[in-house]
Amino acid sequence: MKEKPEISIVSPVYQAERIIDKLVVELKQVLQKESLTFEIILVDDRSPDRSWKVMKQLAKQHPEVTCIRLSRNFGQHPAIMAGLSHAKGNWIVVMDCDMQDQPKEIIPLYRKAQEGFDAVLARRTKRQDGFFKKMSSKLFYKTFNFFTGVDINSEIANFGIYHKKVIDNLLRIGDALIFFPLFVKWTGFKQTTLEVEHLERLEGTTSYSWMKLFQLAFNTIISFSDKPLRLFLNFGIIVSLLSFFGSIYVFYQAVTGQIAIMGYSSLFISICFFSGMIITLLGVIGIYLSKAFNQTKNRPIYIIDHVYHK
Repeated sequence: MKEKPEISIVSPVYQAERIIDKLVVELKQVLQKESLTFEIILVDDRSPDRSWKVMKQLAKQHPEVTCIRLSRNFGQHPAIMAGLSHAKGNWIVVMDCDMQDQPKEIIPLYRKAQEGFDAVLARRTKRQDGFFKKMSSKLFYKTFNFFTGVDINSEIANFGIYHKKVIDNLLRIGDALIFFPLFVKWTGFKQTTLEVEHLERLEGTTSYSWMKLFQLAFNTIISFSDKPLRLFLNFGIIVSLLSFFGSIYVFYQAVTGQIAIMGYSSLFISICFFSGMIITLLGVIGIYLSKAFNQTKNRPIYIIDHVYHK
């Protein structure tokens, strides 16, 4: 029977054919130096390049490597969940494959966890991303935190070490939309952060465009929060109160003869304003209904095409 590893490393792979081998080699050097048993789980999110071919070759060379290929491109967070479902270690590390999060940082994270924490999140104090990536990320998290009421730091992403019980409970979440950092926060348990060194990307560019970040933020907010509905409710109440007092004032002017002919302009503006507000509110409700409809379908968040292990 194969020995249960102490640490499982889960890394989603997308357009990383030139850097996966470097990731695996550095991971092995770091963990073997500490005499820790480990496994490396690479998840190919149906990358259009040669990543899968390289991953299989690495699995042939290194018995610690397991490769998973999804049936299509499901996205980074579903790919992470696919990897987590195969992790057997007492502790699970989630990290990107672009080498911005360094393998050597796993050891400080692991040692911090041994102090009695169930999850240690890596905090990148000096992010080596471009201006657009950093600004869009900050905007994403500020918007997300406002609408969901969950405090997630833009310096914290997926990189961290998590106890098996945290991951087991995380995998029980049946949401159709997956956002790993929020799921970790939601599970609770004893969590802390640790500063890590963040490097520049070795190869390629991020796959998150401004539009993809916007879609991720919008879908995640709708999925995890009803605050947009409550904001519209509060806005509707305020408008109704203002309209009520405005009607009393107009009625007073009409009774006292201050208004001879009621203007059509005010009527036109009111109709347009309230019609727009009602249509917008119905649109928001429709979005929530569509998300509920998708949730009731109970479709899998990922489909595995192939698992390769020597």
